[in-house]
Amino acid sequence: MTDNTGTILVVDDDEDILIAARLLLKRHFANVTTAHRPDQILRILEKNTFDAVLLDMNFSLGENTGDEGLSWLKQIIDHDPTIIVIVITAHGGVALAVEAMKIGATDFITKPWQNEKLVSTLKTAVSLNKSRREARTLRHKTRELEQSLRPDEMIIGESGPMQDVMSLIYRAGPTDANVMILGENGVGKELIARELHRQSRRADAIFMAVDLGAINESLFESELFGHKKGAFTDAREDRIGRMQAAEGGTLFLDEIGNLPLTLQTKLLTALERRQVTPVGANKPVDINIRLISATNMAPERLAEDSLFRQDLRFRLNTVEIMVPPLRNRTADIPLLMDHFIRHYSRKYQQTPRPMSPAALEALTCYSWPGNIRELRHGAERAVILAQGEMFEPWDFPLRVGTPAPVANEEVSLPLNTLNLDMVERTALEQAIKKHKGNISHAARELGITRASLYRRMEKHGL
Repeated sequence: MTDNTGTILVVDDDEDILIAARLLLKRHFANVTTAHRPDQILRILEKNTFDAVLLDMNFSLGENTGDEGLSWLKQIIDHDPTIIVIVITAHGGVALAVEAMKIGATDFITKPWQNEKLVSTLKTAVSLNKSRREARTLRHKTRELEQSLRPDEMIIGESGPMQDVMSLIYRAGPTDANVMILGENGVGKELIARELHRQSRRADAIFMAVDLGAINESLFESELFGHKKGAFTDAREDRIGRMQAAEGGTLFLDEIGNLPLTLQTKLLTALERRQVTPVGANKPVDINIRLISATNMAPERLAEDSLFRQDLRFRLNTVEIMVPPLRNRTADIPLLMDHFIRHYSRKYQQTPRPMSPAALEALTCYSWPGNIRELRHGAERAVILAQGEMFEPWDFPLRVGTPAPVANEEVSLPLNTLNLDMVERTALEQAIKKHKGNISHAARELGITRASLYRRMEKHGL
C-alpha cells in the first residue's frame, strides 16, 4: 500500500541514479524532487520544504574522497540546522558516513542501495521530521502563551519574601522533584506551579491543573486514574485519568488537602510505582509525570495523621514552598496595583491614571485578607468606577468604610471606663467626624501617622 506522505529531495550527479530513485520513491512518497548539480541545492531549499534530503558525497569525475559532499552538507546544515540529510556513500565508506553524521547528517545509505533499505530509511526520516515539526510547533505555542500571559499569570514582586520564593523556584524548577506549595487562598499558588513548569525540562509538554476541591468525592478515583467502560454507572466508554493525560508533563493538584484518606493511599502507591490502575481495569499503566501540589491547609494541620498521611506528605514535599500573604509583602503592593491598573485600563480603553499619595498609603496599610485576588478585583473595580483624575482611597473596596452617622452633638470620650479598645474606637470616631473624613487632619489631631490611623480603623471595623 502506498504511503503517499513525505517530500524527498535527491541530489546526485548520475542521471541514471536519479531516474532509478525517482521511479522507486514516487510509489512511496507524495513528492520526489531530483537535482543533478549540488549548486542547485540551496536555491531549491529556499523555494520548497522537504522532509528529507538524499545527498551523494561525490560529484566531480574521478572524485571519491567525499570532500565535496561534506562541504555541501555543511552548507545545507548552515541553511537549516533542523533539516534531515541522509548521505549516499560508496560501498565500504563507513568512515566517511561517520564524518558526515558528525557534521549533522541523520543517517547514511551505501551504494548500490537495497530498495527496501532506502525506502525504510526515508520513511523513518519523514516520521522523524514530522515529530520535530510538532515539537517545534508546541515550543512555539508555549512561548507565545508565555509572552501573552494574563495579568494573573505573571509573578510580580521585589520584596524579600518573594525573592525567597523565586529562589526556590529557580533551584527546584529544572529538577523533577515533587513540590508542595503552601499558602492562603488568593496568594497565587497555581501561578507558582506554572512558573515551576516553565523552568523545568518539561516546559514544552503539557501542564495540567486539577482543582481537587471542585471534584465530587465519588469521582476522585476516576478523575485521577481513569476508568474502563462499564466500571460504574454512566461509565459508557473508556476514559484516561488526569495522571495519564499529563504524560510527559506536569500535573498540578490544587487543594490536595481535600483528597480523602483512602485516595491518599492510592495516590501514594501510584507515585511510588509510577503506575496507575484505572477503575475497572486489571493492568496498571506506566506514567511519567512531574507532580506539583498545593493546599491552603496550615502546616500544623497537614501534620495531623487524621487529616493527611505523613508518608504521602513526605513524598509530595520533596521541596516545600510557602507563598507569603500579601500583608507580609507590602513592598510589592504598589507594583502589583500599577500592573493591574495598566492592564484593566487597556482592557476598558481608558487612559491610565496615577495613584494619589493617600490612596497608595491606604493600599499599603490594608491587610488584604483576599490577597492578590482581592487586589486584582479592587483594581478592576477602580478603573471602571473611579471618576477623579487620580485614584483615591475611596475608589477601592478596602472594607474600611466611612464612620456611621452620629448625632449632631460631639461624641464624648467614655472617661468612666478603663477599656482601652473602647476609648481608642471612640477617639477615632470623634477625630474622623470632626474633620469630616479627612484622614490626614484626623491623624494629625490624634498624634499618629495616617498609616497608623488606617490600621486602627481597620482594627475597629471603621
